[in-house]
Amino acid sequence: MRDVTVCLDDPPEVVNAGFAIHGLSSPDDRFRLPDLWQFHLYDYEADLEVDGTPHRIAPGRVSLIPADTDVHYRYRGRSEHLYVHLRPSTRGTPHVLPLVQEAGTAAPALAELLRRAVAAFNDSPAQAAAEVWTALWRTARLRPTESSGGSHPAVAAAFAYIEQQLPRALAVPEVAAAARVSHNHLTRLIKAETGMTVVAYVRQRRLARAEHLLRESTLSIPAVAASIGIPNLQAFNKACRQELGSSPRAIRDAAWR
Repeated sequence: MRDVTVCLDDPPEVVNAGFAIHGLSSPDDRFRLPDLWQFHLYDYEADLEVDGTPHRIAPGRVSLIPADTDVHYRYRGRSEHLYVHLRPSTRGTPHVLPLVQEAGTAAPALAELLRRAVAAFNDSPAQAAAEVWTALWRTARLRPTESSGGSHPAVAAAFAYIEQQLPRALAVPEVAAAARVSHNHLTRLIKAETGMTVVAYVRQRRLARAEHLLRESTLSIPAVAASIGIPNLQAFNKACRQELGSSPRAIRDAAWR
């Protein structure tokens, strides 16, 4: 088994969460959990076999193992990991992801989420489930696949940076630097993903946020314009007409009617 399929539209049921230490009394473990999935973030070197398929365990790697699956761990001494035993949602879009994958720079954030889940589990199972749900989404996005509909990691990083920085003036080299790719490479990636240039994508996201605020909030129109990085009202009015088909006032009036 190399890949697993999991649904994430609803939070999982977390049955147990904790910090485990293995390899002290025995160099290996063979077992399965008949009704529960296993979610692990590792801090050691080991070999793992899942239904006969070998995997290498290393610090910073994460695994998601379905219920009723035979596992065989071969340890190399003291082996520590964070774990969650859970029942994932069965509703919604299925996501295909590697059974074991490298968390990379996401490992510290995943570790913090799982530590919070462990701390909350006894007193607040709902909070623990929320922390694990977030960790599962982060894990599902570590290596996007065609079946999961995910973006290239650099595109995902660029999109996240753009959303955070919409109120500011944004230059393409700045976004590319945040995504850790060249200007030209980011331009090609976003064109392939969206059919737009980086500048056009930023403009679309700004106007989408503006439309939301015009329809759903009582912020003044100048405040809405400033909040998306177009403080000039004439420019904002022109952008709304071009992108949304109406003036800011007409969009607000139509929504409030």
